[in-house]
Amino acid sequence: MIPGGWHGTTAMSRANPEPVAIAVMAKAPVPGLAKTRLIPTIGAHAAAVLQERLTEHALAVAIAADTGPVTLWCTPRTTHAAFRELGARLPVTLRQQSEGDLGARMLAAIVAGNGPVLVTGTDCPALQPGHLHAAAAALQDGADVVLIPAEDGGYLLIGMRAPHAPLFDAIAWGGDTVLAETRERIAALGLTAVELDTLWDVDTDADFARMESEHPGLAL
Repeated sequence: MIPGGWHGTTAMSRANPEPVAIAVMAKAPVPGLAKTRLIPTIGAHAAAVLQERLTEHALAVAIAADTGPVTLWCTPRTTHAAFRELGARLPVTLRQQSEGDLGARMLAAIVAGNGPVLVTGTDCPALQPGHLHAAAAALQDGADVVLIPAEDGGYLLIGMRAPHAPLFDAIAWGGDTVLAETRERIAALGLTAVELDTLWDVDTDADFARMESEHPGLAL
């Protein structure tokens, strides 16, 4: 495991960079389904609006990074109007998320990428194209796995050169041990891994207030 920020050559600076696909996992902006932990504070409708804004932001960042093709992995259906509109307007492919828990769905996205893939969600307004460049560069330089840790003990991005199913099996998703469990499995499998700088996501009321302060363009 190589901790801390990545300071190697970025994907965009290479003469012929190996494409690194980006998979963005997204829930449809349906009131009552999206950003449920914020509903008691901002209401179901506002939470759905926030989900829609965060999804578009995540796609804009992925497209701007330009490391490879971008796929929006949708749940519960690709036919939701917000997904259809994004697919018509942006250079992204829409795919239906697989069945199973979050780990199974992320693994399916990596398998479908058929090569180096970065998997991220929509909840991190701090994620910028430079972070994706650095993650892609880590894989291009030979790392088996790249991670962007989250302040809450999870991770905001995982990338792989090839699928490694044990990193997704029977993980306590949503808890504060996700990153620690993943590190243990990486070590047990003898994989090489790079961790980039820790970022934060929007889950709690405090996160929402931070987003409004630091990213006013996403504020409701």
